Amino acid sequence: MSATQPLRIGIVAGEMSGDILGEGLIKAIKQRHPDAQFVGIGGPRMNALGCESLFDMEELSVMGLVEVLSRLPRLLKIRKGLVQHFINNPPDVFIGIDAPDFNLRVELPLKQAGITTVHYVSPSVWAWRQKRIHNIAKATNLVLSLLPFEKAFYDKHQVPCTFVGHTLADDIAVEQSNQHARAQLGLSSDDKVLALLPGSRGSEVGLLTPTYAQTAERLQQANPDLKVVVPLVNEARKAQFLALQQQHAPKLNALLLDGQSSLAMQASDAILLASGTASLEGMLYKKPMVVGYKLKAMTYWMVQHVFTFTIKYFSLPNLLADEELVPEFLQHQCNVDNLCAALEPKLYGDNQALIARFTQIHKDIRCDASAQAAKAVLELIDAN
Repeated sequence: MSATQPLRIGIVAGEMSGDILGEGLIKAIKQRHPDAQFVGIGGPRMNALGCESLFDMEELSVMGLVEVLSRLPRLLKIRKGLVQHFINNPPDVFIGIDAPDFNLRVELPLKQAGITTVHYVSPSVWAWRQKRIHNIAKATNLVLSLLPFEKAFYDKHQVPCTFVGHTLADDIAVEQSNQHARAQLGLSSDDKVLALLPGSRGSEVGLLTPTYAQTAERLQQANPDLKVVVPLVNEARKAQFLALQQQHAPKLNALLLDGQSSLAMQASDAILLASGTASLEGMLYKKPMVVGYKLKAMTYWMVQHVFTFTIKYFSLPNLLADEELVPEFLQHQCNVDNLCAALEPKLYGDNQALIARFTQIHKDIRCDASAQAAKAVLELIDAN
């Protein structure tokens, strides 16, 4: 890095959660290098901070093994374009944020071309296909992990990794109250509130909404005062949810929100949600939850028969605790009977012990993650 030239950073985020991480990282780097330049692929948060996006992030937001195939030609073209751009215009470092199937294949040729590479958010190598760690080592100079058990796995295999904590744990206060959120949504302190979060991708909403809506409808029929709030990431997802809800659970009375997933979780007594970062956020808000997830039939078959898993749980609260704090239901087990039976005690029972466990985990991963990630990246640039 030249003393007279601004820091140049290549960066690619593949979906909304990556955009949030990228936003925090860019802010932290700019605190030390205000004139730093960022180029690659970012979402609205990163772009608002001056990140130059060469392609639309939405093009990378593809879920499932089968679903990727129809988009493969375009994804390959984007990947080739990124690699060529960065080889022609070498950055001081390239940072791939999550999206490992895409980003690691960008990082490998860049590292081979002599460009320092970082992968921010560990792929789930500790869970399945553990031999992938050797490919990660070939593609990256450093992995930034959000969770402590991930670094332990990398250390075991002698692959450079820095545990930075999770930005959500930094952003969300350890002690929580739902009163402000309820006031914003027009809910009273006495209301019993269930939040439904059927995902942000169209495929997730399509697969989960019928079961989620039927579950909420049955709970509401048994408890007519139950309020149901459903945050949806955009107008397309809202229209999709509404059409499916009217088809499968026409008697459900739900408040549909424009985004505002954090507000919905804060206001709730319990949450029914898809797995992923949302389950971590719900835990940080200290909310009892049930995780229900479905894949398309062919994708699920491939997961069951082609890949070998080595984990007991798939939701982040359970993985962090190494015990089942949160009921999980996958595929055929994600049905109305199971979800209702699991949600009722979350809505109407005593959850103080669960909240205490969530609080301790929150403290364990609250490390000022963006600052730690920026520090690790800048130290790596200086070392190379």
